[in-house]
Amino acid sequence: MLGNKNICVLALALAVGASTAALAQAAGSGASTVTKVGIVGIQEAIANTNEGKKELDALQQKFAPKQAELKTLNDDIDGLKKQLQAQGDKLSEDERGKRVKSIEEKQKRLQRDYEDAQNEFQQAEQEVVNRLGKKMLEVLEKYAKNNGYSVVLDVSNPQTPVLWASQNTNITKDLVEAYNAEVPVAGVAPKPAGSGAAARPATTTPKKP
Repeated sequence: MLGNKNICVLALALAVGASTAALAQAAGSGASTVTKVGIVGIQEAIANTNEGKKELDALQQKFAPKQAELKTLNDDIDGLKKQLQAQGDKLSEDERGKRVKSIEEKQKRLQRDYEDAQNEFQQAEQEVVNRLGKKMLEVLEKYAKNNGYSVVLDVSNPQTPVLWASQNTNITKDLVEAYNAEVPVAGVAPKPAGSGAAARPATTTPKKP
């Protein structure tokens, strides 16, 4: 799905900053304090908000015609390959060479068009994630402060040093619900976010035919 290095870095910076401040305060006062830690799959959270679903669905619809075009070209190449395999021994050397060259040219075109479409899609997807990610961080900061969290770690970022965490610390679902309440989407009624698992969401990048 939906990945954003900048968002992960900002989220981690927010967590580390809050953690440092809390520990410094505890050390200065000499008091024994308990740091409340939460984990979140920030990518999953963004993708599962009402706004995120709407934006990513629209993105898929926008690129659907190109996806269909790539599939048609891929099917055409497969058909030509089957014809060549079935008729190969009946064709002259010159005719077989022409067909092989035609297939190779179409394959190069398919590869080029696929890479262009994939790059364009990923750039558009990144723009959506960046835009929604800024709102998500604001919601996250507000939610963390209101609920007494000192640290919130983004476990969708592979660089986050979390080897294990209790599901009781997972605030992904709660964060999605907080975002939906904070950023209502016209025509979409707020719904539960579903599973709170902080796994990395599946990418929405169009698959290669």
